[in-house]
Amino acid sequence: TGAILYWLGQGPVKGFAITLMIGIACSFFSAVFITRVIVSWMSKKGDQSKISFATPFSKNLLNNISANFMSKRKMAYIGSGIVITIGIVLMVTKGLTLGVDFTGGRSYVVRFAEQVETTSLKVALDGKLEDAGTEVKTYGANNILKVTTSYLVNEESTEADNTVKTKIIDGIAEATGMSYVETESAMGDNDFTISGSSKVGATIADDIRNSSQESVIFALIAIFIYILIRFRRWQFGLGAVVALFHDTLFVLSAFAIAKLLGFSFEIDQVFIAAILTVIGYSINDTVVVFDRIRETLGIKSKATNEETFNTAINQTISRTIMTSLTTLLVILILFIFGGEVLRGFSFALLVGILVGTYSSIFIATPVVLDLAKRKKKAVEA
Repeated sequence: TGAILYWLGQGPVKGFAITLMIGIACSFFSAVFITRVIVSWMSKKGDQSKISFATPFSKNLLNNISANFMSKRKMAYIGSGIVITIGIVLMVTKGLTLGVDFTGGRSYVVRFAEQVETTSLKVALDGKLEDAGTEVKTYGANNILKVTTSYLVNEESTEADNTVKTKIIDGIAEATGMSYVETESAMGDNDFTISGSSKVGATIADDIRNSSQESVIFALIAIFIYILIRFRRWQFGLGAVVALFHDTLFVLSAFAIAKLLGFSFEIDQVFIAAILTVIGYSINDTVVVFDRIRETLGIKSKATNEETFNTAINQTISRTIMTSLTTLLVILILFIFGGEVLRGFSFALLVGILVGTYSSIFIATPVVLDLAKRKKKAVEA
């Protein structure tokens, strides 16, 4: 997913893809080489070495579990179906808050006498512009900001231009306590001015939207091919892709439900990066379960598929929950303290990691089981 983000992404998404790939490479290096050095040092006394990877808290946590996860798969299908259906209905009727990346809009270069904090200004402008997609970022010097909004994006009249500009000026004045002046030469220590403006065309927005859709589609195709080659059964590939579609729709539904509840998060390029990150995380979790299923199928050849799948999930549930909890802890801190600019990104990751963990157990694996049952019935018929 990192390579696809880099290939098809634009602007900040491409930078995020580079960071993601570097992070994955560093994580692989530390897991394979640095961990080996540490373990070798810990076991240098041979059989006398007392090595333990458990803590008093985790020593007996989630051991000897024998839950029947597969018997709950229909409940999981129904629950997910209800949430996603509600989300789709809300998306169709209420829509989502699309950022200027996808809608286009008007852009203003605002010069201040001193540095202004972008996050608080964005929050103030969101309220003034009726929660339309708004982006505020530093533009060159730290006292110059670029404000882009999709407010009245479908209106091309001069009156609409003036209305948007007036709301921008009023919002900045209320948020900063500064006064607006027409020219830079008239600026004092407590003034600001708009030194330039332009329109972000719909054509550019369409290009970004198309590249984002291609990113998600190519990622899903690449993952299906990878799973198919690795496990040599199309049921595993289809089960993984169904779970990833489920995760994507669930996150979108969460955004739609959040908007209904008064929490409006923008859908922009960074959101697409978050979705692809969730896809990568979810498939990693799913592959761990699938690997154990493949191993268990070879060991317990007389057991039914349902028993084998339950055994595999019970054996990997400890790893799944521990990994998810540590990841969620970091994302929760980002969501709380990351500021308004990263709120939508961190919310998508927060929901996505939770749902990705859930789907690897209750969606991906049950779908493989049901597909295998159908194939068996077709062969017997």
